[in-house]
Amino acid sequence: MDVKIEPTWKEALRDEFDKPYFASLVRFLHGEKAAGKVIYPPGSRIFKAFELTPLPQVKVVILGQDPYHGPGQAMGLCFSVPKGIPAPPSLKNIFSEIHTDLGIPMSGSPDLEPWARQGVLLLNSVLTVEAGMAASHSRIGWQEFTDAVIRTVSDRCDGVVFLLWGRFAQEKAALVDTSRHHVLTAAHPSPLARGAFFGCRHFSKTNQILVSEGKTPIDWQL
Repeated sequence: MDVKIEPTWKEALRDEFDKPYFASLVRFLHGEKAAGKVIYPPGSRIFKAFELTPLPQVKVVILGQDPYHGPGQAMGLCFSVPKGIPAPPSLKNIFSEIHTDLGIPMSGSPDLEPWARQGVLLLNSVLTVEAGMAASHSRIGWQEFTDAVIRTVSDRCDGVVFLLWGRFAQEKAALVDTSRHHVLTAAHPSPLARGAFFGCRHFSKTNQILVSEGKTPIDWQL
C-alpha cells in the first residue's frame, strides 16, 4: 500500500502498511468520508508528526491519546493546536510546568511545531477522530500502528527520552527497551488529574539526559 509519509518512516514501517489491519483502517476512513462524516485532522496532516520529525532525528517522544475533536484544533501533533486556536487546558498546564521548571516565559502560542523540528516526536496513539466524538477511532487499528512506531524508535534509535503522562501512555512503556532509552512518567497534564502533573520537572530532566547522551537539548520556549 502506498502511504504518503516521510521517507525514513516509510522505509522503517513498510511492513506495517502491507498488513491487513492497515488496509482495513484505510477502508474505514474512506468509508466514513464517503458517508459525509467529518474526520480530524485533515488527511494532509494525519502523518504531520512524522513529516516534521524524521526517524533519525527523534530525541524525545511525547505520547498523547487521540486528536482533539473540535473544529480547527487537530493538526497531527499531540497536545498541539494551530496558532489562533485557544490552548486547551492540558496544554496550558504543560506551559505552566515549563515556566515553573525552567523559569522561561511562554508566549502562549499553542503550536508545538518548533518542538517537533528539534526532534520531539509528538505522537498520538490514535491518529484520527470523528468530529465531536472523542476516542471514536480508538478501535480501528491505529494503536497497532503507533505501537509499531514506538517499537521502531526503540529498536532503531539510541538514548531517546520517552515522556509518558497518565496511565494510558505509561502502559506503552513495555514497548521500550529501557536498557537503551530513558522513560520518564508523570500524571497526565489534564486538569482532571488535579494538579498531579505539576512538579514533574520533565523538561529540565529531559535536557539533562540529552546533554548526558551528547545531544543538543530542546529549546522548549515558544
